[in-house]
Formats: sequence, structure tokens, C-alpha cells
Amino acid sequence: MKFFILAYKNLKRRKSRSFLTIGGVAVAVAVLVALLGFNAGYQEALTSDVDKMGYQVIVTAKGCPYEAATMILSGEAGLRFMDEDIYNQITSDPDIDKITPLLAQLAYDPEKQGGKGGFINYLGIEKSYIELKPNVKFKSGGWFSAENANEAILGYEAAESEQKSVGDKISIPDKDITLIIVGIFERTATQEDGAVFLPLKTTQRVFDIEGKLTGIGIKLKQIEKISEFEERLYPIASIQVISMSQVKGTILNLVNSAKILIMSVAFIAIFVAIIGVINTILMSVFERTQEIGIMKAIGASRSDIFKLIWMETLIICTLGGIFGSVIAIFGGNLTELLVRKVMPYAPGGRLLLITPDLLVYSFLGVIIIGIISGLYPAFKAASMRPIEVIRSGE
Repeated sequence: MKFFILAYKNLKRRKSRSFLTIGGVAVAVAVLVALLGFNAGYQEALTSDVDKMGYQVIVTAKGCPYEAATMILSGEAGLRFMDEDIYNQITSDPDIDKITPLLAQLAYDPEKQGGKGGFINYLGIEKSYIELKPNVKFKSGGWFSAENANEAILGYEAAESEQKSVGDKISIPDKDITLIIVGIFERTATQEDGAVFLPLKTTQRVFDIEGKLTGIGIKLKQIEKISEFEERLYPIASIQVISMSQVKGTILNLVNSAKILIMSVAFIAIFVAIIGVINTILMSVFERTQEIGIMKAIGASRSDIFKLIWMETLIICTLGGIFGSVIAIFGGNLTELLVRKVMPYAPGGRLLLITPDLLVYSFLGVIIIGIISGLYPAFKAASMRPIEVIRSGE
């Protein structure tokens, strides 16, 4: 305990230097926690988004399968169209458990976001959409009255942002049509929370794309039979089959590859912090050579000096670890906000997942780094010869 008190008092003697060194360690810890938290959070959010889709397989028009899957995940339109006859052609496949047609479209609304303008995602669906997505439930209202009715169901965030409720009316920009809101979905924590859902036939009529679809969501009776299912669809030259589990696996592999870069950045920050700690402690040792010599002359052993200097290093790293963890926790929301600004189509849910385990492991890592970085300065101080260091200060 006496070594801790003495080490603490020594650090207080040079407050500015100690504060800056602790700050450097805190920033390094915050960067490490934030980057690892983002890596874990992004994977979990992406997995959750894919699982919540309810689809195991998506059929789209020919093109890049991963681009198509990304657009569907992000609620973006612009996909190539395929004939609705294809849906009728494959719906009787014996391996299909549930199937639903999809038609996504975008419309620019200059009045959105308080006059700043923005795109609204419209999704044409049928009743089978609800059957395929068990997480989609009504907050208020219900289903369309007819398959070609001028009615709409709003996603949770769409209703909140527009301050709309069941019975209100909305219009589609540049379209001479008024829609009555008949339902509002509960929050699903996916991109679809911001969508406006229309009957499929209504969407085709309003956007003048009769008989066209952008996708077909499918759930198979046995997912392991997907290869056989794909084989039966190969003769249809204009479509492609996308397994969402494969897409998820591919994207997660890319995220894991990026983890190497993430760890590199974190370790660079930690390395810079270590250099700062060693530099601070060494300067403290050199400034106190005469003081250390007197301590040894009056009976302090090499181990006493070693413990004293080593304790100073541990105090700096411990405080840096604590402050860094606090910065990461309270700065998490700001970090996530910035990430979503540069990644508008990021998955729903928390992108920055800071768990107690992550904080504990990061803190223990900092303590280990403190133990290692304090070895050289402590050894340097303990190796000083009393007479020589006292004379050097004369």
C-alpha cells in the first residue's frame, strides 16, 4: 500500500505530464473497445437483419446476386424486373414451404425531412408476405381491403416520421393518387420500418409496371435441398437464385477480413500509448536520479525502487483503461451516429456492441501492457548506484 501512495504522489508532482499520458492510454483503449465493439455489433446486426427477412431464398432477375441481395436488405429499388409469370411458374415447386412476390420502387419526395427532400421506399406485397415474416405484426389497423385498393400500410418509422395514423391519407410524389392508411406495422428493427407497403397490384398500376416483380421471397421445407431447388430453376434463363445464408456467410467473411485492418489500427493506437507511457516514466526516473540515489543510500533495496517505478506505470495504465472504457461507453451513440452517416445502408439494430466481456478483456489487456511497459524504466531505476546518482546531481 505504501508503494501505491508514494507512486501516486510522485505522479501528482507532474500533473500535466501524467494527465496527458493517461489521456493517451484512454484514447487507445477507447479506440480498441469501439473498433472491436463495431466489429461484433455489425456482425450481429447483419445476422439479425438477414434472419428477420424470413426468406431463406430470394429469386431475382439476372444480374449480380450479391448486389441484388444488398439492395433488398437495404430496401433499395432499382433492381431489374422479371415477369410475374415466373412466380406462377415456380410457386407449385414441391420443396417450397412459403412464397411471396415482391415489387420495390423508390419515389423522391421534395418535402421529406423538413423540406430537405429524400426517397421513399414503396414495397408491393401480397398477404403471403405476412405469413413468411413472423416478426411483422400490426401496431394498429389491419390488412388491405382488396388486392388493388388505393391503400397503404406504413412501417413503424415511416409512420413516426410522417406523424401519420390509421385513417390518414398520403400521396405518392408525381403520381395522381391518394392512399388511405389502413395499418401500421410494429417496429422490426430492419430497413423495412421506413417503408410504405402497398398491395402488389396497386404498386404495379401506380408505377406503370404491370406484370413485373423485383423479387420472390421463398422459405423451403428443408433448406438442405436448396441445391436441388436451384437445379430445377436453371432452365429459366432470366432469373437467379440467391441463398440468404450464403449471402450472410460471404458478407461476414468480408467483415472478418476487415477485422485485420481494424485490429491493426487498434494496435497502432496502443503502441503509440505504450511509447508515451515508457517516455513519461523514463523522464520521471531521470529527473529523480538524485532522489532515487538517496532512497537507496538510506536503505531502499533494488526491489523497492523497482516496485515504486513499476507501480507508477500501473497507475497510469489503470486510470487510462478506466477512462477509456467510460469514453467508449458514453461515446458509443455518437460513434454509431457517425457510422450511419457514412454507411446509410448499414444493418438495423446496434452497430456498436460494447459488452461487459469486451470491457473486461480490454481492461486486462491494458494492465498487461502496463506491466510490460513498466519493466524497462523500473529496471533502469533499480540499477542506479547510489553514490554515482547522488554525485551526478551535485
